[in-house]
Amino acid sequence: MAGTGEEVGSLEDRLGAMLPASHRQFLLTSNGWLNTTHSIERLLPVQEVGWARDLDPDLVVGWDDAGLRVDDEEYFVYGEDQDPVAIRPEYLPHTSKISHTPEAMDVYLLNPCVVTEDGEWEAWYLAHWLPGAVRYGSFWDLMNDEYTSFRDGL
Repeated sequence: MAGTGEEVGSLEDRLGAMLPASHRQFLLTSNGWLNTTHSIERLLPVQEVGWARDLDPDLVVGWDDAGLRVDDEEYFVYGEDQDPVAIRPEYLPHTSKISHTPEAMDVYLLNPCVVTEDGEWEAWYLAHWLPGAVRYGSFWDLMNDEYTSFRDGL
């Protein structure tokens, strides 16, 4: 069942931020989803989305001391040429958690520290088997890549 404008507005009030358009539209259309991959059990409905630091404090612990420093030239590479190690761990506590998989470290996050000209937040796929995260320019780009991977895997 789709989320309502009122529910999405309440989420934005809780976060103290306007959602990026692609994630907002997703919530208004489907309000969550099951199994985008075998590693992600579900995309959270509007009532369960929140800051990663509040929803999953263990997820953000330890990254600040990782000693990773990445310049803009390396950081803003998306797609096949991206190095998953090229993350900025200082952004992690500020991300919103938009997925859940019980007892797993695989998670989708939206990063409001990197915003495109059209208001989209950078999206991260953080997984236990990655040395960092795979980053996308937006929630739309992340979901489109997951769909393409699914389609090509059939």
